[in-house]
Amino acid sequence: MASVSTRVHFLGIGGSGLAPLARIALARGHLVSGSDQEPSARVEALRALGARVRTGAVPGPAELAAELAGVDVVVASSALGDDHPEVAAARAAGLPVRRRSDWLPELTSGYQLVAVAGSHGKTTTSAMLTLALRAAGADPTAVIGAEVPQLGGGALVGSGELFVLEADEYGGAFGALDPALAVVTNVEWEHPDLFPDEAAVRATFAAFTARVRPGGVLVACGDDPGVASVLSALAEQPGGGPRVVRYGLGDGLTWRATDVTAVDGTTGGSAGSQDLSGIPGDAPAVVTRATVLRDGEPVGTLRLALPGRHTVLNALAVLAATGELGVPVEAALSALAGYTGAARRFQRVGAADLPGAGGTVEVIDDYAHHPTEIRVTLAAARQKAAGREVWAVVEPHTYSRLAALLDDFAVSFVDADRLYVTDIYAAREHDDLGLHSADLAKRVRTPADTSYVGRAELPARLAADLPGHDVLLLTLGAGTITELGPHLLAGLTLAH
Repeated sequence: MASVSTRVHFLGIGGSGLAPLARIALARGHLVSGSDQEPSARVEALRALGARVRTGAVPGPAELAAELAGVDVVVASSALGDDHPEVAAARAAGLPVRRRSDWLPELTSGYQLVAVAGSHGKTTTSAMLTLALRAAGADPTAVIGAEVPQLGGGALVGSGELFVLEADEYGGAFGALDPALAVVTNVEWEHPDLFPDEAAVRATFAAFTARVRPGGVLVACGDDPGVASVLSALAEQPGGGPRVVRYGLGDGLTWRATDVTAVDGTTGGSAGSQDLSGIPGDAPAVVTRATVLRDGEPVGTLRLALPGRHTVLNALAVLAATGELGVPVEAALSALAGYTGAARRFQRVGAADLPGAGGTVEVIDDYAHHPTEIRVTLAAARQKAAGREVWAVVEPHTYSRLAALLDDFAVSFVDADRLYVTDIYAAREHDDLGLHSADLAKRVRTPADTSYVGRAELPARLAADLPGHDVLLLTLGAGTITELGPHLLAGLTLAH
């Protein structure tokens, strides 16, 4: 941060994008204030650290002016337009107003920046990477787009030279970064409200990868066609771009995983008869195992407490990155074995016995809101279910995404035995484009048992349908669907 900015005021301070930045500002001794529309656990955590935060409706001009008195710089969430009253008040007061994308280069200046980008998987990869570097003694600083219990939140302030950043393409947030090492997990058409087609997304990622510092490294998934297109464009740049280290499950890659095996993933299940030597005694139960190769030679066994092929790929990205940063592979593998997850990334909410006809339900909450994310998350759920039924409740996120990817959404639920489609979470959008969630429910062919259920009716409908079944229930989406699991389990517990 700029040294002259002793008081930073964050608009939207409770959001996943700005809350970690506010935590870092506080840890560096800056005076932090801010506002948010709703109270939240993130807001309370920031208050406990010393931030002054107002929540609720925007006050009148006089109150806003008083709130901004003494502020050096305002950092505004990308969700707030230039016509937002608080943004307008800050500019009227002559204060510099920065967006997150403007602030990140200042925040990361002076560090060896490790930027983790990709259409999917960057939160898990960033969290895993930060834990591996910390375990190896690198003492990194980090900003991650979700709460990570093992890090105490979405931000970590260290004394080392490395800064791990979850680098987001939305709104060009990663456009001004200059990473020493960049990771690109995959590249696919996402955020159709900003990118008109996949070519636009690929061009944005190509520009990002071209910004890797001279002498830097690009760690890239060798299995992903979007990444391959970006690398081809990068090779045409003057000088050919940074050195590239590829990882994945395919042949000919620097870092590979083979013999990927699903281990017993039932609730409370053991890791089977596998060799667990070298894993800390308090490590979580292993549900995925694979052999790791570097340049074709076995270097160790990957053990993960989370299921899914996509999780293996994220772990390989971490092994490739830490390998470039001088971390011994054994230390990185040990850290990965102990990783327990990030909020809303295949997060176990709880379980309950069902009343009446009996049965059980275990609830998993996941942020998946793109067809690819939904598909791989349900495949992971099928692995974890171990014979139980897999049910999914999906809350489509934004009208523009559903409109652009409707056909892809319709075929992304094949690993579910039953699907409930609930109301669209509009987020920042106001035009419904003539769409309704029922349009998606009608398009889905697999599972055959698919229906539209309004958000308000979901708890009662599930409570009526679940008895007599043993179910792994997935709540999927980036909006308020995360509230369903706790509500449902509380009701079932009272009814039992």
